Amino acid sequence: METTLLQLAQAGGGQPSALVQLVPLFLVFGIFYFLLLAPMRKRQKAHAKLLSELKRGDRVVTNGGLLGEISAVEDKVVHLKLSDNVKVRVVKSAIAGLEGDPAAAEGAAK
Repeated sequence: METTLLQLAQAGGGQPSALVQLVPLFLVFGIFYFLLLAPMRKRQKAHAKLLSELKRGDRVVTNGGLLGEISAVEDKVVHLKLSDNVKVRVVKSAIAGLEGDPAAAEGAAK
């Protein structure tokens, strides 16, 4: 005589413990953290490091898709040289990445 889990639950009163009910919730949160939150924080840290290390002469891509060379760096503003006679001021946070970086091209496309 083989008893199934359902029969055991019905015989034992049918109420699983509170810990057993919370296990799926913890499991979903763990999967959510490792698949979404951890990689996102890693990308944010790498982007913040990139922005802090910008220097004159770097070729960058902005979030708007502009390609330019940095001619000056201030606290929160970067001066981009787009062509010989065109210079623009751009907020550092608008820089997606370096021009040759494949992640920068992906970030600018989004």
